Amino acid sequence: PHTDFVARGHEVVTMVTDMIKGRIKPVKSVWDCRTLAYFPTDRQPMRGLVDRISAMEGKNGVLSISIGHGFSQGDTPDTGARILVITDNAKAYGDKLAEEIGHALVAMREIIQPKLLKPDDAIDEALAIKGTVVIADTTDNAGGGAPSDNTTFLHRLIARKVRDSAVAPLWDPMAVRLAFDSGQGTRTPFRFGGKVARTSGKPVDAEIEIVACVPESFQSFAGSLVPLGDVATLRTREGVSAVLISTRAQAMGIDLFGNHGVDPRQQKILVVKSNQHFYAAFAPIAAKVIYASGDGPLTSNPKRLPYKLVRRPIWPLDRSAKGHLIL
Repeated sequence: PHTDFVARGHEVVTMVTDMIKGRIKPVKSVWDCRTLAYFPTDRQPMRGLVDRISAMEGKNGVLSISIGHGFSQGDTPDTGARILVITDNAKAYGDKLAEEIGHALVAMREIIQPKLLKPDDAIDEALAIKGTVVIADTTDNAGGGAPSDNTTFLHRLIARKVRDSAVAPLWDPMAVRLAFDSGQGTRTPFRFGGKVARTSGKPVDAEIEIVACVPESFQSFAGSLVPLGDVATLRTREGVSAVLISTRAQAMGIDLFGNHGVDPRQQKILVVKSNQHFYAAFAPIAAKVIYASGDGPLTSNPKRLPYKLVRRPIWPLDRSAKGHLIL
């Protein structure tokens, strides 16, 4: 709510003023969990841990608590989950709190991972549910470094003639340019997607209608605008839509569809190329959110990644890895 946001803003301003005047002496405590994992905050027990640390802030000298998830698909010496506690000159208490939260995070690392379905299994489950179902294509997420041009879901939806289904975003600047040249409303044979790598799949060749051509478009995320470049939406005669973008990005806001000729609330299946950033915007309109493991290049299993710079030992590469205080 706006009033809560304003109140929190006043608290921050007061805190900064007190720091400048020396009335607050911020001290850091950092616990390294030595863990590579994915901790989605929309489900338990992670949701409960986030709520718990939020309730601690502003009490007993605790100024701030942060959980750094560590982006396990990044290969750096500092990759991995960490806990940061900032107290008002209470180092010992901050150290203790950081360790406790670190142990709580580690305790859930093996049970918190979402079940990832194969594309056809995800489509089967979606079709059995009444209402709009959102399927996250986690392996082709541009936020994790994937091209975002894999065509597996498109091929399966078209082959299965799943009407009122849509996939976004598909990164294909050349196809967007050709769509703009053809013009909105054009019906034509068209080839799109499947360009960047072997993991991109085969291009889609289909009879399509160019539903929308929007220059210099965007999607929204947490109150900001995320540029998509020129955007073209194509719809096959089977009733499957694809939102093509020219500036690579992952799915974040429902206006990724709504701004480009597809009413997301009227679709049976929405396939979003994202891992979790889509959730806040899409969950309110979804009868269910399904996480899928497609044929893109990303994997949720750190053991399958060719790390060279990550410091060892670290879980799950090394089962004996133990967390410790580093600051």
